[in-house]
Amino acid sequence: MKKILIIIFAILISNRAQAQFIEEQSHYISLGLGMSAPYDQMDLIQNPGVYAQGEFVLSHADWIDFRPYAGLILTKFNEVDPEEVEERYRSSANALLIGAKTRITAPVPFVAPFLEIGVGASRGSFETFTPYTSIEKSGVFFHIPVSLGLDFGDENNFDFKLTYYFHNNLKQFTGAAAIGISYPVGY
Repeated sequence: MKKILIIIFAILISNRAQAQFIEEQSHYISLGLGMSAPYDQMDLIQNPGVYAQGEFVLSHADWIDFRPYAGLILTKFNEVDPEEVEERYRSSANALLIGAKTRITAPVPFVAPFLEIGVGASRGSFETFTPYTSIEKSGVFFHIPVSLGLDFGDENNFDFKLTYYFHNNLKQFTGAAAIGISYPVGY
């Protein structure tokens, strides 16, 4: 009985603490042009694709947000010139992305720069082939998301960002140039 009371008490306290900690909630959607590249030879190989992501934004203040996310990145190897890019150079990623990140924004009206960093997992298939790397794997892999961008608009609810997901165990990163919009959620 004592354990049940402790659990109930903890739930009540955590619910009250969340109400004081989170000032605003909103949804966020971003779409963009995706890409994948190996860590080595990234100037030679950048494979195009598409990127989409949704986030649930929990704002603590004007300058800091917590953002659980789910997204999708699809890239494909396109051989442009067989003489320039040999078959041994290849990189692709087709994956679902999930995780959480924090956005730190300069509290500037109309145009505010921001930085995001977090931790997540990718589920899908990846290829990284260079003279130094030969990886072709499917499954769930750890990634580190990092983004730089600008919020703009009266409410800073639109943004443009360059976002990257570093997959250290796959020796490649995926990324996108994306635009996004956020809209508040009533609670």
